[in-house]
Amino acid sequence: MHGYLKTFLPDAMIKSAGIETHGINPNAVIYMKEEDIDISNHSSNHIDEYIDISFDHIISVCDHAKESCPVFPAKVKQHHYNFTDPSKVEGTEKEIATAFRITRDQIKAFSKGFSFGLDS
Repeated sequence: MHGYLKTFLPDAMIKSAGIETHGINPNAVIYMKEEDIDISNHSSNHIDEYIDISFDHIISVCDHAKESCPVFPAKVKQHHYNFTDPSKVEGTEKEIATAFRITRDQIKAFSKGFSFGLDS
């Protein structure tokens, strides 16, 4: 999501973090590169690294994260969408590629809608 939000909102401060860190999935890098977005230098950060930063919006992207996120001040607008994690898909290379592309395209649509919603 970070790659798309930075593309659609280039002047915004975008931070990415999770409740667990696993590194950047190499397949995510490959399938984002198909969109001409390079996420190879992104990092896998823990939410605790940003706990003292004042955010306007927090977006959780899976139900487990939504349930486990720390409590943020009331003025923060929280958004949620439970994307399927394509890294959990097992199958042929083609099936895995399809899963990554489907999730990538869902994230793109969500990010575009989110960023355009901020303009109104």
